Amino acid sequence: MKKKVAIVFGGRSTEHAVSCASAYSIAKNIDRELFDTVLIGVTGKGEWLPYRGEEERLLDGSWEKEAGARGICSLSKGIEALEECDAVFPVIHGQNGEDGTVQGLLELTDIPYVGCGVLASAVCMDKVFTKKILQAAGVPQCRYIAVSRRVLRRDVHAYDAHIERELGFPCFVKPANCGSSVGVHKVASGELLEGALLDAARYDSVIVAEEFADGREIECAVLGNSDAAASVPGEVKPAAEFYDYADKYINGVSAVCIPADISRGEAAVVKALALRAYAACGCSGLARVDFFLKRSGEVVLNEINTLPGFTDISMYGKLWDFEGMTYRELITELINLAYDKKRENMRCTE
Repeated sequence: MKKKVAIVFGGRSTEHAVSCASAYSIAKNIDRELFDTVLIGVTGKGEWLPYRGEEERLLDGSWEKEAGARGICSLSKGIEALEECDAVFPVIHGQNGEDGTVQGLLELTDIPYVGCGVLASAVCMDKVFTKKILQAAGVPQCRYIAVSRRVLRRDVHAYDAHIERELGFPCFVKPANCGSSVGVHKVASGELLEGALLDAARYDSVIVAEEFADGREIECAVLGNSDAAASVPGEVKPAAEFYDYADKYINGVSAVCIPADISRGEAAVVKALALRAYAACGCSGLARVDFFLKRSGEVVLNEINTLPGFTDISMYGKLWDFEGMTYRELITELINLAYDKKRENMRCTE
């Protein structure tokens, strides 16, 4: 008997359009012999809209008008639609979706869902807390300074000397709780620091200033729950100064090399660190773990993405495809892992 899977997408996030594209890819590739799908979109205003129209309309945003015409635009109606389903594939990237908020809602509905739970989602979305946990787990990473928007509002130059002394230039400035390279700046000199910090502060109350890692961008896909496996590492060769939003989701002109042209020993280190970080943060289901391979040969972790992109040019699916798992098989495996996680996490409430 077929399972009914809700694909939840959109959201009040800077990554709204990316989420819609990911939902489209999942809906077009899910195994229809095993699953029926229910599309539930969340608008940029936070309205929950069950959508029954053509999947192609997810790509240009026109789904909202069609779904909204039905007059169903509340969280309660969205939950009613969820409760008719056997499992949920949440694909809301970024804030208000990937950060544990939607996962908390799904825990309350008691429906199996794909991906990390509340704690791991929240921790991995917050770059500062991720760094603290990884430091305790012995995972090497770039040096950083946490910057408060509240302090910047009092004195925009409050961190200038500290950043220049501890990190130097160039360095990276990024919001602590954003993804897809939104609000990220490579800062070449002190003169450019103010503008980068203020722009990043538009997206979050905490900003991360991070040392520049002069090296190659290596990514590793992790799949599974307590017995997770790591894929062969892949490499991104950005067309711009770094792998930015446009390159990831719009023009796709960066070169992607799978497997990465690195030594067997370097690949083993990347895979081992990916699994260590995954376990340390309590991840389940899936994550893409991003690294820098420095010119010195040192491997340092950049970040963990608990809900990586699922568009047709996204790295996560490509890495598992190289390992012999098709995109359709990957979607099925993730849904199966959701059921496994639900069974593993059962506890007595009496």
